[in-house]
Amino acid sequence: MPRMSRIILLCVIFCPPAIAFAEGPAQPSDPKLLEVRKIWDQAPHNAFTGLIRFHDRWYCAFREGTTHLTEDGAIRVITSPDAVQWTSAAHFTHPEKPLTDLRDAKICTTPDGRLMLLITASRRTPKAGAAPGPTITGPAGKPEPLTHQSLVCLSDDGQHWTPPAPVGDENFWLWRITWHKDSGYGIAYHTDAPYGLRLYSTKDGLHYDRINANLFDKDYPGEHALAFLPDDTCVCLLRREKGAANPKGSSSGVLGTAKPPYTQWSWKDLGPHIGGPDLLLLNDGRLLAATRLDKPKVHTGLAWLDPDRATLTECLPLPSAGDCSYPGMVLLDKTLYLSYYSSHEGKTSIYLAKIAIP
Repeated sequence: MPRMSRIILLCVIFCPPAIAFAEGPAQPSDPKLLEVRKIWDQAPHNAFTGLIRFHDRWYCAFREGTTHLTEDGAIRVITSPDAVQWTSAAHFTHPEKPLTDLRDAKICTTPDGRLMLLITASRRTPKAGAAPGPTITGPAGKPEPLTHQSLVCLSDDGQHWTPPAPVGDENFWLWRITWHKDSGYGIAYHTDAPYGLRLYSTKDGLHYDRINANLFDKDYPGEHALAFLPDDTCVCLLRREKGAANPKGSSSGVLGTAKPPYTQWSWKDLGPHIGGPDLLLLNDGRLLAATRLDKPKVHTGLAWLDPDRATLTECLPLPSAGDCSYPGMVLLDKTLYLSYYSSHEGKTSIYLAKIAIP
């Protein structure tokens, strides 16, 4: 995989007005929306966020592109001391641009105290003798195989990053890493038929062991979020789709649970369709999910996840519509900071919500 070019930027103070909300949900134990602020709209399409607090600063990573699915995606990292004024800290492109699209930036901290940026390069590089699979239309109007490779970059300061290192297996989209007891866990979904999931673990973010090679293979499983309960039970919130090859399949979200060493999983149907989920374990033991929901219309919302009852119950819709979701969540004291993207104001932009957690 060729190295990506790196452009380090420190520019553009972005400080739009916040929108305040006086009233929250009726239930006193539910989250209450305090304000939401647009924090970035520099590209034609800004989407797929990750959020972290690092060295007393905020960092938000996301994709910039022409549209949702164009092959010109780049990754932008912005930073702020106060979650109000934002500047660009880093910008990642690929030397094969526009043949390679960088997508779905997820940002976290490793046990040794570094920032870790996980992204996936989606490229149209035909392989000799490759089996038929997902395709996109090439320059000549002919279908070309679509391949994927997950990449990791590390940083000590949020501005200077290591060159991208390939991780995981090709055509398995490693979508998010969740750290638990000095180990990182992530699920990768196969982007070529037959569809399925693999579970990986890592100690440093760069080297990965495969824990389970066939975690879930019903319909078209994809994006996920993990949380670890106090007894080390792993809870997975998983998106799936019917897919063109299985139009009669299910597109409902599913709940997975497993005990260490996480090789045996139990799965339950949740009912609603979800997209781009994130999951947060609160100090009182409740599980709070952020995801795209379809009813009464497409929007981004917060929902309580009950693993015992296998229910997902929305508790706070966020200002959003249409092309939206892919949140990042950070709980600071009793305030939840939630990044997401949405097109409800016309242009697809990045937003940051401040939410009180009773």
